[in-house]
Amino acid sequence: MSIKVLFTYNYGGEKRKNIEALGYDLKVVSEENLTYSEELADIEVLVCYDPFKTLDIKKMKKLKWIQLSSIGIDQLPVEYVKNTSIIITNNKGGYSIPMGEWVVLKTLEILKNSKRLYKNQADRKWKVDTSLLELYGKTIGFIGTGTIANEAAKRFQGFGVTILGVNTTGHDVIYFDKCYAMDNLHEMLRLCDVVVVALPYTKSTYHLINEDMFSAMKDGTFFINVARGNIVDEPCLVKNLQNGKLAGAAIDVYEEEPLKDNSLLWDLDNIILTSHNSWISQMRNERRFETIYENMKRYVVTKELINIVDLKKGY
Repeated sequence: MSIKVLFTYNYGGEKRKNIEALGYDLKVVSEENLTYSEELADIEVLVCYDPFKTLDIKKMKKLKWIQLSSIGIDQLPVEYVKNTSIIITNNKGGYSIPMGEWVVLKTLEILKNSKRLYKNQADRKWKVDTSLLELYGKTIGFIGTGTIANEAAKRFQGFGVTILGVNTTGHDVIYFDKCYAMDNLHEMLRLCDVVVVALPYTKSTYHLINEDMFSAMKDGTFFINVARGNIVDEPCLVKNLQNGKLAGAAIDVYEEEPLKDNSLLWDLDNIILTSHNSWISQMRNERRFETIYENMKRYVVTKELINIVDLKKGY
């Protein structure tokens, strides 16, 4: 008997044939406003991003596995899933290359004051900016040393920088000169010229970056967030950009998305804002499908899946 799977994104006819060739009975329905109906009663596998606002998976009694197209799981009804045997897998590593590139790009842009230079171009103003800084010799600290941070650290090799990282235990990670345990985060922050937030959002990381953490940073630190907006206390971020504690920032994620029109972040001269865009590249669907296809092969044969999420840890 074939395994019934629901995709909420259409990856195209050829990829559909590849999935069906593994022995799946595949149904494709857009997740926008998706609700439960009896035709979903036999679905065993759900491949999706976030249908959970409208789709009540409690009614899907045969559901055994959810493959998310995202890295984060904050859209998932976690408390319900914790009390079931449903396996959750994510797209860990799927967006890490473009996000790593984004971190390097924005680090250079905030050090080189690109925002002001582009403004001069738009205003047809010829003016030399003598405030630009070199990346060479700087210390870059990553809060989180997972795949996103790792791809960024790899790309910083050759710039003549020192790469520090913080993870749960302080264990060594390739491309990092030194790693600290999370308990020693303050110690690392005091050494950094650039601080990059690249760790998962969980209950324990909510507002991890608060006034206490900003106070631990050197005056004139540059700050980047490529993880989740709720990890950073946004009013504290605004305050420390306004008072000069932070020299500049590049932010891709926010406590509330889309960012409200009246957010003070829009008005700051020393910040570059992008619209949760760092994960985008022409390869995003290909890499995402590679992970999905690999797991669907494994599910048929051994059920030894990759990227299984530990719901207790939140990643």
